[in-house]
Amino acid sequence: MNPHTLIGWGLALAAVVVGWLSYGWQGLVLAVTVVVFWLLLQFNRAVRVLRIASANPVGFVANAVMLHAKLKPGMRLPQVLVLTRALGRKVAEDAAAASETWAWTDAGGDTVQLVLRHGRLVSWELQRAAA
Repeated sequence: MNPHTLIGWGLALAAVVVGWLSYGWQGLVLAVTVVVFWLLLQFNRAVRVLRIASANPVGFVANAVMLHAKLKPGMRLPQVLVLTRALGRKVAEDAAAASETWAWTDAGGDTVQLVLRHGRLVSWELQRAAA
């Protein structure tokens, strides 16, 4: 499990415990309400990203060179989808290494291939179109 996930659930549990110990059942209700509201915000953000990405052709990006310049190691797939505004085309999958390779191509034929391991960007490569 991702350490950030553990931290998030730990904070949610701490809010519930502190709410209960400080204000009784009213504090418990408030803490649960805040946690559910936070989860709804996260869900809404994920749905918005996927709705924007689904409106564009799969594997297409406006400018592959600009995408290549904006990528950083450790980015998560939703962060990449925000940059590309499109779902990627799956190129390869390595079950043993738990990695996937996705590609986006622009109108000029330039392609960016991203390798994600456990949902995080580990490497990427820009392939320029032949002149």
